Amino acid sequence: MTTDGNDSTKNDPENSEKKEFTGKRALVTGGSRGIGAALVRQLLDAGAEVLTTARAATSTVPQGATFVEADVRTRAGAQALAATAREVLGGVDLLVHNAGGARPHQSATAIPDEEWQDALDLNFLAAVRLDSLLAPGMREQRSGVIVHVSSAANPLTPPPFLHYTAAKAALENYSRGLAAELAPHGVRVNTVSPGRTATPGGEATREQWALIDSGPGQDTTAPPLGRDGRPDDIADAALFLMSERASWLTGSNLVVDGGEFTRG
Repeated sequence: MTTDGNDSTKNDPENSEKKEFTGKRALVTGGSRGIGAALVRQLLDAGAEVLTTARAATSTVPQGATFVEADVRTRAGAQALAATAREVLGGVDLLVHNAGGARPHQSATAIPDEEWQDALDLNFLAAVRLDSLLAPGMREQRSGVIVHVSSAANPLTPPPFLHYTAAKAALENYSRGLAAELAPHGVRVNTVSPGRTATPGGEATREQWALIDSGPGQDTTAPPLGRDGRPDDIADAALFLMSERASWLTGSNLVVDGGEFTRG
């Protein structure tokens, strides 16, 4: 170990300019705004080539990423996106399932069948379908990372969002099983679970919830750490899980909620 400041790597321009994800090919779903856009931006900044998708483009899609409109709620949509990823990127090394969401209802029993199905398709089955199409390529190359974005609210589910958190609970269970299956092939699978985060989608959902009379209603106090999460807080956690710094982590669920939810 050198202590005199003469470590040659410190002054090597080629070494100092190398970025953490240089040469990595990343696909991020739901990357047009909020947490997804933060993920895309951070991956680009770290040297990755990024393809991102949403049902419609917005002005907040980070420059430098390739954007394609896609609806991942259907098998056909997942197949089209996987084909585009192979065409544009030549394969996928990093896969982040960030697309998600659901509309609140008066009560759990008031959620109609079609919205239960939509919540499952978007928040759970979209990941299952896309993984089934892209994980075999990772397994063949014996490397890759999959990150599923879940929700920190699962243990204390508000009834208006039961369809959403039930789908996310299924996603977490599936992630652990997929991690066990792919680990011997050099592929890691982890979950990141955000708490209340300041995003356009989150704000719109909270406004909808505020209009619903559902008992005591939502808690508007700040989490114990004193503020709502920022998109970059969640992106930081996801990038850690994708990095070599997390090379001994698979089948884990990283909760990023400022202490908002109590877990036993």
